[in-house]
Amino acid sequence: MLAKVLSSAVLGIDAYPVEVEVDITSGLPTFTTVGLPEAAVKESKERVKSAVNNSGYRFPADRITVNLAPADIKKEGTGFDLPIALGILAATGIIPQDQLSCYLILGELSLDGRIKPVKGSLPMALAAKAAGYSAIIVPFENKAEAAVVQGIEVLAANTLSEIVGFLRGFTRITSEPIDIDQLFTSDSHSAIDYAEVMGQEHAKRALEIAAAGGHNLVMIGPPGSGKTMLAKRLPTILPPLSFEEALETTKIFSVVGLLTKGQALVTTRPFRAPHHTISDAGLIGGGHIPRPGEVSLAHNGVLFLDEMPEFKKHVLEVLRQPIEDLQVTISRARSTLTYPANFMLVAAMNPCPCGYLSDPKHECRCTHPQIHRYRSKISGPLLDRIDMHVEVPAVPYKDLMQDHAAEASETIRQRVAAAREIQAKRLSRTKIFCNAQMSSRHIKRHCRVDDASCRLLESAIDKLGLSARAYNRILKIARTIADLNATTDISSAHISEAIQYRNLDRGKQFK
Repeated sequence: MLAKVLSSAVLGIDAYPVEVEVDITSGLPTFTTVGLPEAAVKESKERVKSAVNNSGYRFPADRITVNLAPADIKKEGTGFDLPIALGILAATGIIPQDQLSCYLILGELSLDGRIKPVKGSLPMALAAKAAGYSAIIVPFENKAEAAVVQGIEVLAANTLSEIVGFLRGFTRITSEPIDIDQLFTSDSHSAIDYAEVMGQEHAKRALEIAAAGGHNLVMIGPPGSGKTMLAKRLPTILPPLSFEEALETTKIFSVVGLLTKGQALVTTRPFRAPHHTISDAGLIGGGHIPRPGEVSLAHNGVLFLDEMPEFKKHVLEVLRQPIEDLQVTISRARSTLTYPANFMLVAAMNPCPCGYLSDPKHECRCTHPQIHRYRSKISGPLLDRIDMHVEVPAVPYKDLMQDHAAEASETIRQRVAAAREIQAKRLSRTKIFCNAQMSSRHIKRHCRVDDASCRLLESAIDKLGLSARAYNRILKIARTIADLNATTDISSAHISEAIQYRNLDRGKQFK
């Protein structure tokens, strides 16, 4: 007999429907899976056989052929276990085929018949909705994640026998809607705050500007000056995630399997801080079976590179394309996948190998060639793509012992959100939403400057030897500063402050 079950698989971060066809004919007992299955899919026959037997049903001692259509796309993962088991039971007459065809089904089976969670249930639920299905059956631990998709019924079960009983009409499985607003409200409080950072007002001002305009930023300072502390608190002043942004971010985390048990949605901006030993595939994405890298996991959030010069140079260089294009394209012989990578790059570095160059209280013993080699690990083209270079000096004792509390993150976030709203209105007819993403055409239209500002820019370019890209960066930063001040025109004061955030241009020759 022939039975058909609809399931789903993930390609990139999006899912597509997969029709699981099960054919049982007389002959020697064999179990064959076709349709480009990878190793985990091929091994499902052992899990399915044990799960069916241990759930109290008879596994047929016949010739079983399982086809995963479309057959020209490689299938991976363990989510086909449950559809294959139900297809076998439908082909042997235990489950009615008409009931089975009403649902998109996914789940991994343990040997005793329990249903284990799978990766990518959120994009699979979206695929089921797009395919016109009114309900989806998922493992119980994936219930909250799939229930985020509105307009489709999500049924969750713990065991194979529970689903068989439901499809035969013996038991009932109910769906429970999820409150999206409650998810955002419950995760709105952060355990860290800028109120804990004493001193470093100049650096905090720079981070506020970076957050307001979506600018990339590098902090330069000695060890212990608070660079990492400042960076970790950056997400607390970024505007809250919209539902569309949260959905896209959650899809990436779901595909990689980074959602915590029972987590329905990623409602806070991600903060990713990979170690400097990371490979280029780990940072950008890839591998034998391509998967998203850290730049995609930081989508809609912050990618923090601590001790930036310690990263391998070729690893840093692969950042250039996603910074410009806001996405990563990974090409393989059989397929080409594109992952989103719209992140804020925040980096930290010492001014020299020992970290104490220009520090009045510590002697720097680094030689000029050592400093040059250390700095040259960050190439000029990559440095040009980082909008802001900020000096973070050691914190004086009087700032550490100050009695009054520093400004809270929520207060800063309100100013950032107001500036982002101004940008959203200005750029409403475009596909961009913040100043950092403006192209040359947008800069000419929205970053007009007066004569005094032109003279200031000309002087800075001549003295610092700025590139055309650095010139555009200064104009975009000045536009963001003006937005924070709620002013329409860019003044020479805004340009002057923006030039201050190009420290590495001013200090190309370190003595």
